[in-house]
This record gives sequence, C-alpha cells and structure tokens, in this order.
Amino acid sequence: MKYLNRRDFLINGGAAAALAATPGMAYSQVIGNAAPFDDYRALVCVFLHGGNDSFNMLVPRSNAEYAVYENARQNLAIPQDQLLAINPLTSDGALYGLHPSMGGIQSLFESGHAAFVANVGPLVEPTTRDQYRNKAVIVPSQLFSHNDQQAQWHSLKGASTSKTGWAGRMADLIRSNVADQQMTTNASLNGTSLFQSGDQTVAYVMGANGPLQFEGFSTDPNSPLFEQRQAFGRIVDAQYDSIYERGFAEIQRRAIDSADAVSAAITSAQNSGQITTVFPTGGLGNQLQTVARLIASRDQLRMTRQIFFVGTGGFDTHDDQNNAQPALLQDVSDAITAFHAATVELGIAGGVTTFTQSDFGRTLTSNGDGTDHAWGGNQIVVGGAVSGQDIYGTYPLLQIGGPDDTDNGGRMIPSTSADQFAATLAKWFGIPDLDLDIVAPNLQNFAQRDLGFLV
Repeated sequence: MKYLNRRDFLINGGAAAALAATPGMAYSQVIGNAAPFDDYRALVCVFLHGGNDSFNMLVPRSNAEYAVYENARQNLAIPQDQLLAINPLTSDGALYGLHPSMGGIQSLFESGHAAFVANVGPLVEPTTRDQYRNKAVIVPSQLFSHNDQQAQWHSLKGASTSKTGWAGRMADLIRSNVADQQMTTNASLNGTSLFQSGDQTVAYVMGANGPLQFEGFSTDPNSPLFEQRQAFGRIVDAQYDSIYERGFAEIQRRAIDSADAVSAAITSAQNSGQITTVFPTGGLGNQLQTVARLIASRDQLRMTRQIFFVGTGGFDTHDDQNNAQPALLQDVSDAITAFHAATVELGIAGGVTTFTQSDFGRTLTSNGDGTDHAWGGNQIVVGGAVSGQDIYGTYPLLQIGGPDDTDNGGRMIPSTSADQFAATLAKWFGIPDLDLDIVAPNLQNFAQRDLGFLV
C-alpha cells in the first residue's frame, strides 16, 4: 500500500474541488439576520447544449401557418399529420403541435403542468428587424457563437461583461435567509457553469449520481483506505499557526463533511422507497433522478431554496438533423416528465419548477442536412406552480425574410427577452421585485417584468 504524506493528503484529498463543495452556512452565517423562508422552492435548469432547433419542437399546425413553416423548413419540416396536437388556453389564431417524439410534454401541457415561452432569447432592449438591420439598437455581443451565447443565457450580460450568473446572483441575494442550509443554494450535476457563479456564494458541483468521492479515501472501516481517511481527518483538524494553513484545512474539512452529508442524504432517499418513478436511462435521466433524491432529502439537509443545473448535449445539429433530433427531444421529454412525476410522488410538485435553456435557436433554412446557429427559440417550463396549457410571449411568423428574420437567413429575432424569462422565475423563487434588476440587468428596458407563467 502507498501511504501519503501530509502534503500528498492535502493535494489528493480534493483541494481543487473543495471550494465547490463548501456548504452554504460557511459564508452566510456572517451576514445579516434575514428571516428564513417558511416554504420550499426549487428551480431546475435543464440546459440543452449546442442550440436546440426549437421551431421543430413547437410547430404551427393550422394550414396557413404550417404552409409558411413548411416552405421555410424545406426537407426539415415535420409532417403536419405527425404533430402532437396541443390546445393552448389563449389563442393567437393559430393551432400548434409538438414534435412527435414529445408525448410526455404533450400530456403535461394538456393537463396544465407545462407551458411554452415562445421566441425567447438574449436581448439588451426590444429589437425589430429594421432596428437590427440598421444597427439602431444595442444587441448582445457575439451573436450566434456557442460560448458567447451560452454565457449570455447564464449571465444575462447583454453587451457588457459579467463574472456572475443570474442563479449565482439570486443565491447572493438570499444567502442570509438560508444560513442554516446544509448544502449550498446552487448545485450542479453538469459541471461548473457561469450560471451559478456568485460574488459571495459558490455552487456545489457533483456528478450525475451524487458527490464525487475524494481520491484515496474510504468510509468503509474494512477498507485499507479507511486508515488514510482517518489520517487525513487528523491533519485537517490539527492546530496551525498560519492563517493560510488554518483556512485551507477548514476548506478541506467542510468539503469532506459536505460530501458525506449529501451522499448520505441521496442514499437515504434511494433506500426509502419515496420515489418509485422509473427514470429513463442516460445522462439527463440520471441527473434528474439524483435531483429528485436531493429534493426528497430537503428536510434532512434543512433546505428551503435550491437551484439545480443539469444538462445534455448533441443539439448542434449542423448535419443529420432528421435522424438525430427525434431521440434528442424524446430524451428531454421523457426525463422531464419522469422528474415531474417524482415531484408529485414527493408531494412537492408545487414547489419545483423545471425550465429549459439552450445556446440559441437554429436557422429555419436547411443547409442541406441540418441547420446553423441562430437566435430566438422556444423554451419549456414544467411544474405544479406553472400556469400551464398556454404559450407565453409571441410565436413568430416562420417566414424567411419575414418581420422577425434578422437577415433573410431564417434567424428569428427574439420577441421576449431572456431577462424577462429569468425575472419571472426569480420572482416565484422569492426574489423581491426591487431586486429583480440585479438578477436580470436588462429587465428595466422591457415593459413586462413578469411573463405570468408562474403562480
């Protein structure tokens, strides 16, 4: 057996991950005395990496509007008779349907537990086709770029720069309300993201099935690595003269304690039989199943507010879109449907709101076998608090060179801003209206601050 010295323990024990595993109470106990929340609410962001072609996800099916759609989409158009009909409570004169692989979302929509926000995307201010073409308005920087537009959705930075994301800013705003939580407000099961970066708070980053265990350790007394775990504990609990050594040791201790507490909570939920819902296999299903188990453990971890980040990829469909998209959208539909069913089982559906984001929409025009980077797109919102069976915002005319097309290339200019979308979610989460402009810095440029899809 290889025994580690003190320096190796500190390195291999997970120093690089320790900051991401610091529990919320570590930074929130020193500020304010705001009253704790008396209910539980969670936001779950499902990020579709690559840019979802969402105008094939939510499609007009009335004859006149479908004809315009079919002409624009060419060989990518979903056959009209294959669309899954939905019946929005509020009519704009058109009929709509969903991609044929999204039966789960169709059922949630028709039962009032899902809604769509149409043609939403990053904006600095309301923008028309003429204003865009004449450069008469400020638009977000580096449109149509993957990294830049992911950062736009995560941070709502507009034409500026930002080191924080809107979920991180929400966590900063409520940090004194959640001082007793045994886990940070923000938790990611899909890597570190700008979305959850705050000035005063950090996100807990874990794997799809829970916290990543510290290398070289074991909590099993029968394992030869258990002795190393005990030795590491003695090292971080020792007294040090240097403030830097004490601070570093404390971070390591909190990281270990957090991983233990969260892992135990997930295992307890898994073994309790509270959740019998069967989740689809695969990355997104595994992530959302773990989120469901963490929500089931909310009392054990003393949680009242949580924001989860999960994600799945493959949506950059420059080619082979007709073959790739059905499986991609079915995975999203099945995983979100199962997750909502689990929240119903837990009796907490009214306190959990799931929503999608993606880099951008895609061009209406076909490049022959797929689509290219665009701007506005449609997003899904699911939960017991959703004012469902409706489409919010303005669905565009899917016409090449039409009133919502940037440059005759089938790139839709958003009619609803990502700031309005985020602010609506933040308000439901418990952020006061006065602070919504901190969460969504460009919100002040739009007349409607709450889109109304949450009650």
